[in-house]
Amino acid sequence: MKRVKMVVAYDGTNYCGWQIQPNGITIEEVLNRELSRLLGEEIVVTGASRTDSGVHSLGNVCAFDTNTRMPAEKISYALNQSLPEDIVVQESSEVSLDFHPRFSKSRKTYEYRILNRKFRNPTRRLDTYFYHYPLDVEKMNQAAQYIVGEHDFASFCSSGSQAETTVRTVYSCQVNKDSENDIISIRITGGGFLYNMVRIIAGTLIKIGGSDMSAETMKDIIEAADRAAAGPTAPANGLTMIGLEYEEIQQ
Repeated sequence: MKRVKMVVAYDGTNYCGWQIQPNGITIEEVLNRELSRLLGEEIVVTGASRTDSGVHSLGNVCAFDTNTRMPAEKISYALNQSLPEDIVVQESSEVSLDFHPRFSKSRKTYEYRILNRKFRNPTRRLDTYFYHYPLDVEKMNQAAQYIVGEHDFASFCSSGSQAETTVRTVYSCQVNKDSENDIISIRITGGGFLYNMVRIIAGTLIKIGGSDMSAETMKDIIEAADRAAAGPTAPANGLTMIGLEYEEIQQ
């Protein structure tokens, strides 16, 4: 038996998130089905991030165990022949049997994209959140710096979370604007995130950037440790999981 790690990119528009659930098709479901067909055995993948319905990925990571004699690096090529066009395996490789996508120490990076202009751009409707009121990008970036560090992020966690603790570490949070395309990006890297944490941070930054609230308000919101103190949960379609960096992977 061997363990295979895969890096998976997908457009989450037509899926009910990563994790298998009864109300619709998911990324995990499709991967399990097509891998089982390809390898001739029952395959169950374990994902690093259970992205929500409508959320996209450029580099989510999953792993599975298999008895196949097919070289691990060839599985991605073979699997992509049967996957729908909105799911693509970027690479596959053999890793040690103690590697776990979710519990092995890593840094995760997400990016939230906002189309900030007077009118919608139909070509970006699936991967950006359209917001037509002007946003103060500089103030949003100043507010984002309060997010960096180890904090209790209870203010940025949706109800229903099963996390044992709401303390998390954020390594960086930057807000930038591509003026040519009118897209504001919020890029955040951390050791792990709470349920809807990135989308609530994005919604809070949008609220600060579009109002007379000061950047320092973010500090007060964190210290409140109260979901009611933060802004709304930003829509799923603006969020993309950029990828994961593992500290050490044994091949």
